[in-house]
Amino acid sequence: MTKPIVRFAPSPTGNLHVGNVRTALINWLFATGQGGTFILRIDDTDTERSTAEYEQGIKDDLTWLGLVWGDTFKQSERFDQYDMAADKLREMGLLYACYETADELDRQRKLQRARGKPPIYNRAGLNLTEDEKAAYEAEGRKPHWRFKLSGERVVWNDLVRGEQAIETSSLSDPVLIRADGSYLYTLPSCVDDIEANITHVVRGEDHVTNSGAQIEIFKALGGTAPEMAHTPLLVGADGASLSKRLGSLGMGELRKQGIEPLAICSLLGKLGTSDNVEIRDSLAQLSEEFDFAKIGRSPARFDEADLQNLNAALTHAMPFETAKDRLAAVDPRAANEAFWTLVRENCVTVEDAARFVPVAFGDITPLIEDEDKDFITAAATLLPEGDVTAETWGEWTSVLKAETGRKGKGLFMPLRKALTGMERGPSVGDMLVLMGRDRALARLSGV
Repeated sequence: MTKPIVRFAPSPTGNLHVGNVRTALINWLFATGQGGTFILRIDDTDTERSTAEYEQGIKDDLTWLGLVWGDTFKQSERFDQYDMAADKLREMGLLYACYETADELDRQRKLQRARGKPPIYNRAGLNLTEDEKAAYEAEGRKPHWRFKLSGERVVWNDLVRGEQAIETSSLSDPVLIRADGSYLYTLPSCVDDIEANITHVVRGEDHVTNSGAQIEIFKALGGTAPEMAHTPLLVGADGASLSKRLGSLGMGELRKQGIEPLAICSLLGKLGTSDNVEIRDSLAQLSEEFDFAKIGRSPARFDEADLQNLNAALTHAMPFETAKDRLAAVDPRAANEAFWTLVRENCVTVEDAARFVPVAFGDITPLIEDEDKDFITAAATLLPEGDVTAETWGEWTSVLKAETGRKGKGLFMPLRKALTGMERGPSVGDMLVLMGRDRALARLSGV
């Protein structure tokens, strides 16, 4: 097949979250897996809400995730191209002026529904005379501009949904230009896709109807519509919309929580597919495994617990050299290979290691139950002399078992609680080596 050229087109009016990152990832996996090109297009035609900070944030998040783009451009630098396209459509009689207010359009739709008719635009603007237009403008009204749909059936073979058919006669002619002269998404997107030679448009299934209209715009502008792939939307684990929770699922927030980029990509790359959701070794492996045929039609359920589990799997296997700088940022004492090797399997994130630093190197509050005080006193007396080694724990607990008659949980849990202040965690024997004899004796004494 021809090497694909795809684009991810975020609007710099907010932060990236798991929903739009999934779209970016699917585009990236498809393109790179086929030796193609991934383009980052910044859709900043909404100049009032778009900010340079959000744009940079988008780029930073994509870079952090490893979704490197081959080219990038901003729509705000291409208004002259959109103006030329709009003029062409006007000359063809396919872009016409309309003067209805939002309230008038709303009343029109309500009346149509009351009469049992579909609430689509009645094309009154097509029949306006020049005098009528002038009268509206004398009132201070400015036109918005609609694209005249053909009324025909638009059909395409969707790479996810199979054959799709949109009856354009059942759609309102889409508004391409607002009354203030600003462009909606629709026309600039088509112009850019044609000029960038985009071969595939991959986006959420909420764009299916919009795609039917855009295919007609592509043809009107003399371009060829790209192949289309519309993926099911993400929902929560309970099947409910994620819309109210996307702020907490932004890349910046997940990054602060210590979530690894590969955990995010492994989850989002496999959600809603026939593949198992599990950690992959790399983005390259995800690319090799990607296939539109694997994507199902049901909504993809995003469960934060799955993300935590994948992140834990990465953390448990993470080499010290990879974690070292982040450990040092948590606490300089944590940048210790023996410490990391010991605690990592008890951490979901690298930053979770912080809670074990006082256990190994600092001060804690020992947990000693009244019924265990005599046992702990005996344990302090029987702790072997000299430096603590890997053999100390086994030697010590064997003597304690023989002297006190305790065994199993009755032996080990009181020691764990006294030495670590915790009921669960890393191996107490290995932690004993790190904390040393003096610190262990102090804790066994209740200090």
